[in-house]
Amino acid sequence: MTPTDRFVTRFAAEPPQDPLPYGRWAERLQEEILAAFLKIDDEGEDVGEPGEIVWHPDRTWDGRTYVPATSRTTTGLDLYGYVSFAPATEEHEPSDFFATADFATETAEQNPEWKLDVNDEVLGGWRGEDGNVAAMTLVWGRPLVSGGAIVTAELADLAVDQCTLIEDRFTLIAPDDYRGDTLHVKLWDARGDRLAVESLYE
Repeated sequence: MTPTDRFVTRFAAEPPQDPLPYGRWAERLQEEILAAFLKIDDEGEDVGEPGEIVWHPDRTWDGRTYVPATSRTTTGLDLYGYVSFAPATEEHEPSDFFATADFATETAEQNPEWKLDVNDEVLGGWRGEDGNVAAMTLVWGRPLVSGGAIVTAELADLAVDQCTLIEDRFTLIAPDDYRGDTLHVKLWDARGDRLAVESLYE
């Protein structure tokens, strides 16, 4: 293989390791995310009360596992956030829990042109060549068109992460904003045909 001029980390996170949260584990994570929802700065908006928590696939990067969540509030806004923790070992249960959350006034129902409903949060950085730094970004959401099977994160058309849809949901951890390039999230069907593409910046 010839050398590449696009030297950037790819597939840095572990693929999902567990089913979507359920039972006592979902209850434990719900405690964390609800506490984060309560701390949101509402900026004068009537955010309302959280509804059902919708969990997304887990991803592990840099020694922590991230489980994103979304919820529709009683006033019709979208809450989004994640719970992170140090994963379990043979000797210890998951520990060092942390959760963060925010809200969005724009919803998929208000934007029928959307084909993917996407949330994102920067987790840290990856240092590349010549002082360039990529923003390692957690991206999660759901397709708004049918027939999808896999979602990829692409930087200048280079796949840097991918996730098989789990109950029509996905989670990615990928480098963004690197050398002037920004992430695009793409939905593919089982035959490899592209169904949708969304930029994090549109």
